[in-house]
Amino acid sequence: MSERIRALVALGNPGADHARDRHNAGFWLADRLAERWGCHFAPEKKFKGELARATRAGETLWLLKPTTFMNASGQAIQPLLSFHKIEPAELLVVHDDLDLPAGVARLKEGGGHGGHNGLRDTHRVIGPGYKRLRIGIGHPGHASRVLSHVLGKPSADEQAAIDDAIEAAADAVETIIESGWNRGAQQLNSRK
Repeated sequence: MSERIRALVALGNPGADHARDRHNAGFWLADRLAERWGCHFAPEKKFKGELARATRAGETLWLLKPTTFMNASGQAIQPLLSFHKIEPAELLVVHDDLDLPAGVARLKEGGGHGGHNGLRDTHRVIGPGYKRLRIGIGHPGHASRVLSHVLGKPSADEQAAIDDAIEAAADAVETIIESGWNRGAQQLNSRK
């Protein structure tokens, strides 16, 4: 897989109704990076989302927040990659993860979709050969409560833990850009 990242796509659901949902943790990270880097999201119909352009280490990095809703994330990802001639291995998809507790974030290359609808649609469109940044939101304990959990708002303590993980993940993304994937992954994945 490529060491470099040319596009970061954050998964979530559009609109004010979903802005604080746990399912939008990917959007929160993208917003944090845009804030750090002084770039701004603007609607981009061609890519069915909000797009920001950052210049990091002398290279362009595209940040995209799809407005397709989670289940159709691939409809935004595929046109972005095609238009900018970006390989799946140069893509970092940021998403919430039920299997990690709030406060934990992990980087991963390839793998299955784990039942995540945004990843499932991404797989359908571009295959599994992309990088992921998993932001833990914890599991509600029973499958029957998953939907209300991901579409619910975290408690104040959970939000503080998720925000800490997002800061650490943003640091790791910057390390990847400056020093390569392995260094950034080691930095984030070894964090306690």
